[in-house]
Amino acid sequence: MIPIISIVGKSDSGKTTFIEKLLPELTRRGYRIATVKHDVHGFEVDREGKDSWRHKQAGAHTVIISSPTKAALIRNVDRDMTLDEIRDKLIREVDLILSEGFKKDVQPKIEIFRKARHKELLCTEEDHLIAVVSDREFDVGIPCFSLDDSKGVADFIEKKYLKSKKEEEIILKVDGRIVPLKPFIRDFLMGSIKGMVNSLKGCEKPNKIEIRIED
Repeated sequence: MIPIISIVGKSDSGKTTFIEKLLPELTRRGYRIATVKHDVHGFEVDREGKDSWRHKQAGAHTVIISSPTKAALIRNVDRDMTLDEIRDKLIREVDLILSEGFKKDVQPKIEIFRKARHKELLCTEEDHLIAVVSDREFDVGIPCFSLDDSKGVADFIEKKYLKSKKEEEIILKVDGRIVPLKPFIRDFLMGSIKGMVNSLKGCEKPNKIEIRIED
């Protein structure tokens, strides 16, 4: 299951700025990151007059825009989706999801705090707060990082949420030769095999799976 971490904070705390610092630190380590921005006021990504906008206005429930380098999906929803629902229904092939906002969701949270703008933290450990990023110290029983310490936060996230995933390995041998796997193929094979094996009685939590097909 893809881990989710919410970057939260009060207005003008610098959430987006910190995410812009954190993303390069994580991608340089080989992780694929998805981001989710919460907007309580609604938004428009397909501008009036564009083909995608015309499709939506004509009554399409889901519109997908595809190009050689990018793809975007626009679909109707009947309520504000939780992060779990967004992950399970919409996001694939990544190692971590970073969300901006979603302060009321149940996912682990890192709060951005600036003493010049705010007087007290927005979240507590009861709100699943796992760390604070701030220009002042907090003694609240969880790690506290400076606003410029994106590397330290990346180390913290990697150790707590990504290290075990990075240690997972799948090896494909064909006629005794190891075949290199692209990330998509690796994740597809690992997910499919683990899913099928987990469904077998007595095989719910395997530590090692071996499959051999001989012709």
